[in-house]
Amino acid sequence: MNGLSTKLCANCMTASEDLKHCARCKSVNYCSRDCQKANWKHHKKVCGKVNTPPSVGSEEEFPFHHLEAGTWLHNRPEKEIFKLLIDIYRFRATDNMNLEGKTDPDDILGGATDSSVAFRRFLELAGGRVGLLPPWWTTEKVAECVDFGLDTTEWQSLRRARDKSDIIEHYGDACMPTKLRLLGEQVYGTGPGGQAGAMVLQVMKLSEARGGVHSIVGM
Repeated sequence: MNGLSTKLCANCMTASEDLKHCARCKSVNYCSRDCQKANWKHHKKVCGKVNTPPSVGSEEEFPFHHLEAGTWLHNRPEKEIFKLLIDIYRFRATDNMNLEGKTDPDDILGGATDSSVAFRRFLELAGGRVGLLPPWWTTEKVAECVDFGLDTTEWQSLRRARDKSDIIEHYGDACMPTKLRLLGEQVYGTGPGGQAGAMVLQVMKLSEARGGVHSIVGM
C-alpha cells in the first residue's frame, strides 16, 4: 500500500515480484517450495492468526500487517487515534529537522507558539488518503483532534516536540518510532529524509508472521 509493498521471501529474504504466498493465510511469500518448508516451523505458530478479521486490539498483535493494509488507525478509541496522529506528526517534524534541516514556520520547531496550524494541514492531508483514517472520520474530527492537542497539561500538547527516545519511553515500545514513521510515509508519500520504508515494513511483517520479536535497530 502507498509504495510500501515490496515482496520478500519469508525464509531467505530474497526480494522479488515473482513470489508465491502461503495458501492458508496469504500473508507471507516464498521464492520456492524448499523455503516454505524451511520456514514452516516458525510460521505455523501464527499462520492461522494473521489472516483473521481485524478486531479490537489486533492492531498491536500484528501492527505491521495493519500498517501495510492501511488499517492501523482503525478499531481504536477516538482519543487514542487523536494522540497517535499527533505523535505521527510531531515525530515526523523532528525527523525533518534532524535529517533534512527543515522546519515549518507554523510548527513549534520553526518558532511558532504551538504546532496547531501545521498539524491541521497534516490532518487534512491524512484525510485525503483513502481508507487510512477510520470510517467515522469527518472534517469535524479535524477540529476536535487539534483541540485535543491544545491541552498543555498532557502528553499530546502541540506546544511540545517529541523525539525517538520520548516516543519509546512513553509507549514502552521500541518499535513505536518505526510504526509512526511508516504511517507518516503513507500520509506524506515519502519517508523521513526521503528514505522509503518498504523494505523495513516487509522485514517487520515477516517477523510477525514468524512469531518473532519486532525490532529494527536504528529505525
